Amino acid sequence: MSDTAVEWLITDTPVPYETALAVMDARAAAVAAGTASELVWLLEHPPLYTAGTSAKAHDLLVPDRFPVFNAGRGGQYTYHGPGQRIAYVMLDVKRRGGDVRAFVSDLEGWVIDTLAAFGVKGETRADRVGVWVARPEKGPAAEDKIAAIGIRLRRWVSLHGLSLNVEPELEHFSGIVPCGIAGHGVTSLTDLGRIVTMPEVDMALEAAFCARFGVPVTRVSTVLEMAASESRAQ
Repeated sequence: MSDTAVEWLITDTPVPYETALAVMDARAAAVAAGTASELVWLLEHPPLYTAGTSAKAHDLLVPDRFPVFNAGRGGQYTYHGPGQRIAYVMLDVKRRGGDVRAFVSDLEGWVIDTLAAFGVKGETRADRVGVWVARPEKGPAAEDKIAAIGIRLRRWVSLHGLSLNVEPELEHFSGIVPCGIAGHGVTSLTDLGRIVTMPEVDMALEAAFCARFGVPVTRVSTVLEMAASESRAQ
């Protein structure tokens, strides 16, 4: 794998969903054109629901609860909100082998490695994307989702990424059928008894990313696309 550094941006204030989409679109286009570095962007959103390309209308149980956005990524309905760490990845998938399924598996592995740093065993399932945690205290086959994953490729560059539940309001998930899966619940690090800060999660994500993808990261404080997007919104 290349030793070219990936830019690593952490935004501490909630980012409007429209701003995030604009930034991702611009950066992915620049990565594809060879005029910008790859980027991983860690952030939080205000409470909202997003609909992927496979979303079914009946899975939006409370349509007026939070704003609903068409995300353009794969998957179905997801919730985003405070206490949830979003990791948007604008990475060159073709340069990384061009295997989309393997790339998604690497994203899942990245989450699993991050959870392991806090003593949580994350698992994947062959029939559903995302990262799951067994909950034997709820029943022998009970398991909850702790991270959702959904991406889109444009000219072989990824957009969107993953959401890891650190300390969100889990009741907010009740307005949708998360990812179209009704038979299981959702959980978070806090719900599992791991009281950790978002900076601690960010450090674990960074270490796990560098190990999993075999690249260093360069921390940046902002991106030009964000400034341009915010300027257009004013």
